Amino acid sequence: MAGGYACETEPTRSMDMGNQHPSLRRLQEIQKEVKSMEQQVTGFSGLPNDKSYKNLERMLMKQLFEIDSVDTEGRGDVQQARKRAAQETERLLKELEQNASHPHRMEIQNIFQEAQSLVEEKIVPFYSGGTCETEEFEEGIQDIILRLTHVKTGGKVSLRKARYHTLAKICAVQEIIEDCTKTQSSLPLPEDAHPSVARINAIMCEVNKARGTLIALLMGVSGDETCRHLSCVLSGLTAALDALDVCGRTDIRNYRREVVEDINKLLKYLDLEEEADAARAFDLGQNHSIIEIEKVLTRMREIKDELLQAQSPPELYLSSKTELQGLIGQLDQVSLERNPCIREARRRAVIAVQTLITHVDLKEALEKRRAFAGEEHPSHRAVWNILGHLSEILGEVLSFDGNRTDKNYIRLEELLTKQLLALDAVDPQGEEKCKAARKQAVKLAQSILSYLDLKSDEWEY
Repeated sequence: MAGGYACETEPTRSMDMGNQHPSLRRLQEIQKEVKSMEQQVTGFSGLPNDKSYKNLERMLMKQLFEIDSVDTEGRGDVQQARKRAAQETERLLKELEQNASHPHRMEIQNIFQEAQSLVEEKIVPFYSGGTCETEEFEEGIQDIILRLTHVKTGGKVSLRKARYHTLAKICAVQEIIEDCTKTQSSLPLPEDAHPSVARINAIMCEVNKARGTLIALLMGVSGDETCRHLSCVLSGLTAALDALDVCGRTDIRNYRREVVEDINKLLKYLDLEEEADAARAFDLGQNHSIIEIEKVLTRMREIKDELLQAQSPPELYLSSKTELQGLIGQLDQVSLERNPCIREARRRAVIAVQTLITHVDLKEALEKRRAFAGEEHPSHRAVWNILGHLSEILGEVLSFDGNRTDKNYIRLEELLTKQLLALDAVDPQGEEKCKAARKQAVKLAQSILSYLDLKSDEWEY
């Protein structure tokens, strides 16, 4: 019976669709077209002057005009359907505009423009016969990469993609230059070694020019060249190398192989952006290294909760520290994949684990301190009292889960500042032991303050 009922409903459904008002059918077709563009809009990571932006905007505007041209014939159901279709299209247009002009998207672009200027100033002249200032470039590019890594995305796919693509281009340029400096020491061979060597050397010079062209393309500072043309040039150089007769000479064959490998590395960078999008490389939540880091952080939080909630914490100190040190070892094994965001995620995880170890060390020291009954210098006693306060504050900082606008953040920041002022007021009276203790306490207070800032800066990979 159930099967018979299902069979009877299909013709009925088709009949209903056939009896639907033509204007409603047209609106459904338009909505289907608009829906097909939603993923492109949500993931749009470009800028308002990009060709892809203008294409998407034009297609959405076309659908909006199509919706507006649908005749409602005074029917309320058609009017409502047209209104909903227009609202959905306008929503996507607004989202497209917001993605392209988001303040953090503009921040990414401004940093990228700094990288472009750096490449034009320090690197491009080298491939035009000038000198290459690699040390200054490396220092400048590291700063740019660090700043890009810290750009907040708020979990938005468009900003994640923009940050990832920008970092990928800059890191690719960095790798190309590093590879170039490594190979310069072993290449080329003297031309009198074999007739084929002169041709390989000439091809290598062309590869070097192509390297400069590729850097300019990746950084968007070349208006004349295209990725397709450069790919053809590099493929042609590979073919020319394959055609050479090396007469069984192992040294020349190895030399040729090195140049071919160099070309293949450059070809790899030409498909950088397309491959990243296809593999959703920007979505680091699915990245194996990030998953490993998150596992470590999950276990670290479990240990933290056990320590903070235990009725007799000293019994857990030794086992907790041993396991936390093991977690540091696990983080050391995480593959960075030459990705600055993964490196930053690991750095933050290491700091989080180390801070919990510091908390345990401080608690242990204070426990031993309570058993101390001997005479001591008043300044030394004052430092220990402050360390006791810092221990309590650190416990609160470990549990803190908010941002810098939270009242609790402001309260904790004020408490830490108060302890720093108290330490500053301690007079060691020439006692070296007191001076060393105060210095360590100041470092501890500053590290707790830094960790509070780290926890509250809303960074995400």
